[in-house]
Amino acid sequence: MIDLYYWTTPNGHKVTMFLEEAGLEYKLHPINIGKGEQFAPDFLRVSPNNRIPAIVDNAPEGGGAPISVFESGAILLYLAEKTGRFIASDLRGRTEMLQWLFWQMGGLGPMAGQAHHFRIYAPDKIGYAVDRYTKECNRLYGVLNKRLADRAFVAGDEYGIADMASYPWIVPHERQGQTLEDFPNLKRWFEAIKGRPATIRAYEIVQRVNPQAGKPMGENEKKVMFGQTAAVVR
Repeated sequence: MIDLYYWTTPNGHKVTMFLEEAGLEYKLHPINIGKGEQFAPDFLRVSPNNRIPAIVDNAPEGGGAPISVFESGAILLYLAEKTGRFIASDLRGRTEMLQWLFWQMGGLGPMAGQAHHFRIYAPDKIGYAVDRYTKECNRLYGVLNKRLADRAFVAGDEYGIADMASYPWIVPHERQGQTLEDFPNLKRWFEAIKGRPATIRAYEIVQRVNPQAGKPMGENEKKVMFGQTAAVVR
């Protein structure tokens, strides 16, 4: 059994997508980040960076005590290695998958997150920041579109963890100031993943856990989410 500490964000969706694809038994523990539940001591013991998602594998390979994992990329890699699925076993295939997983973790996710913040949440619309991150998202979309010109999925012909990592960050493309019609290869890939039964099941969780998902964030939520310092983890 996997305990999944989750909220309805792109990083949270990565893990539900994997678990649904793999058919692993898991228990969902919603962590309402707008209410500050990510700062609870019990959660910090699992995720010291006070971010979702995080998991606890109660039946790790080889037995022994449960293993906790935080950071969405690390979780995807852990689950892929646990199940032997969604990552190639040969050196070249594994390297392809990992470099695109890290590309998402270091590029697409952070840049899209900054685009969201400055386009939607920032109290003052700073033109330079909006332009900077919208253009960088556009560049990254272009990188992914070019990559998908001659292959079905990010690392080749097989669906894998790099796709699961990237897809949830493309879902809110309009908020990032992007149009999928400008990226035909990416759009084809996006629609293929959107239609997968496991993706549909993963996203059905959203309304059950957080009916307010996609709605404007209140001022109290913004205070909790933005402007954190080291004091929140003491």
